[in-house]
Amino acid sequence: MSASQTPPAAAAPGEDVPTLLVKIFGKDRPGITAGLFDTLAAYSVDVVDIEQVVTRGRITLCVLVTAPSPDQGTTGSSEGDLRATVHSWAESLNLQAEIISGRGDNRPRGVGRSHVTVLGHPLTAESTAAIASAITATGGNIDRIFRLAKYPVTAVEFAVSGAETEALRTVLAPEAAQLGVDVAVVAAGLQRRAQRLVVMDVDSTLIQDEVIELFAAHAGCEAEVAEVTTAAMRGELDFEQSLHARVELLRGLDASVVDLVRKEVRLTPGARTLVRTLKRLGYQVGVVSGGFTQVTDALQEELGLDFASANTLEIVDGKLTGRVTGDIVDRAGKARLLRRFAHEAGVPLAQTVAIGDGANDLDMLNAAGLGVAFNAKPVVREAAHTAVNVPFLDTVLYLLGITREEVEAADTHAE
Repeated sequence: MSASQTPPAAAAPGEDVPTLLVKIFGKDRPGITAGLFDTLAAYSVDVVDIEQVVTRGRITLCVLVTAPSPDQGTTGSSEGDLRATVHSWAESLNLQAEIISGRGDNRPRGVGRSHVTVLGHPLTAESTAAIASAITATGGNIDRIFRLAKYPVTAVEFAVSGAETEALRTVLAPEAAQLGVDVAVVAAGLQRRAQRLVVMDVDSTLIQDEVIELFAAHAGCEAEVAEVTTAAMRGELDFEQSLHARVELLRGLDASVVDLVRKEVRLTPGARTLVRTLKRLGYQVGVVSGGFTQVTDALQEELGLDFASANTLEIVDGKLTGRVTGDIVDRAGKARLLRRFAHEAGVPLAQTVAIGDGANDLDMLNAAGLGVAFNAKPVVREAAHTAVNVPFLDTVLYLLGITREEVEAADTHAE
């Protein structure tokens, strides 16, 4: 059959079509779903919708079907017969059944659909209630909730309709900060499943350290460098000026220190899992850093990153000169590199994710389709699309709708 001959999709039941909502509750076991549909099959009903969830071994199965016509069925010919048969089947398995008459399908979802991901450590009933109330206050309706992860944090996702994504972000961000939970809001749609480019800052994001401070420790000026670094990350100093000032303090340091610093670098918990999982999904992953290529090049090779860019310490005659070479990777430079990487990867900017912690990451976070402030300074948390304040970098996967079970299953199959 040619494309022009493709038959039209079957129409959904109209609002005037009688339907039955069949709800089954009880202890889960194999065969419940098949048994219910075997029971309904005798009445030749059509399936309109199905939802099933199992929580701590208890099943809730909801099935929306067309009501049987008087001439349908082989064991009975009425809705009353169907009800009696379903109840009898349920009782035989020590299950509870509820059947509700109505008309048509679910009401249409409101305009505007988003995924609201909530991370808690722990996730309390109080914070969940507050988030749900805030969603309602925007005019949103929670269509579905499911758990993405139970450790190292509890992560749940709300499918919300009826409210614009930006409006939800505006309302939920201050609520989340007050509650001490992390909330991410992303628009629903095909783009969420598309291949993406993820670009991360390095210092205090991909790794736990500030690389220049590791160098400074070998030069005996760690305290001076740390003070300048902290001020720069808070946005109190121009990054380029602070970089030159800090690098100058390293002048005369033997180049052999580079190998020592590489060995001292500590990846952030979850960093390997994040990169490994993203690569399995076909995502491209890169880093941009106000640190140094002497470290980022090694990280690129170790983790299999697609892109990496950073400043380069100048080395002459085996000594650090106290200068950097080439273009400076600063706040504007990081955003520029994000755009360049996206172009080279063939990924629209709207499909990019940027992760960072400092003020010099802000332009990059705002340019990306999703900007994630990771254990960031207050000025960054307030400006980013969303914030993650737990020390596990792989929690970013939950913001993309990837569950902990999927991550673990992929790791198991790869062994």
